[in-house]
Amino acid sequence: MSDPVWNVMLASCPSRTSLARVANKWTAMIVIALSDGPARFGAIRDRVGGISGKVLADTLRDLERDGLLTRTAYDEMPPRVEYELTLLGLTLREPLTALGRWAEHHIEEVLVARDAYDQRSADPVTS
Repeated sequence: MSDPVWNVMLASCPSRTSLARVANKWTAMIVIALSDGPARFGAIRDRVGGISGKVLADTLRDLERDGLLTRTAYDEMPPRVEYELTLLGLTLREPLTALGRWAEHHIEEVLVARDAYDQRSADPVTS
């Protein structure tokens, strides 16, 4: 029996949900935030500016479910929980960090293109 052939371009392919998870902006930023090792919830929230506690908790839960990170609760007082990328999650570190660097490197060009588009769209004569 051969391995199945996965194709993210097919609506019925389950690999599409994995791509959607990885392509999520919060996933990318959380993976980058955890690239240097385990971190607690508050530290991740501090590193990922603008993320709400609910969105962070939901995203962490989804990443744990998909096997991309582990959640370790320590039997201490006060309670301590740490999140860490799994071996599978670590495979995302390089491409998502590269994507983040691409965004930082090219943001000026993107902003210029947006402004040009917005001006064309706002001018009824050239639209």
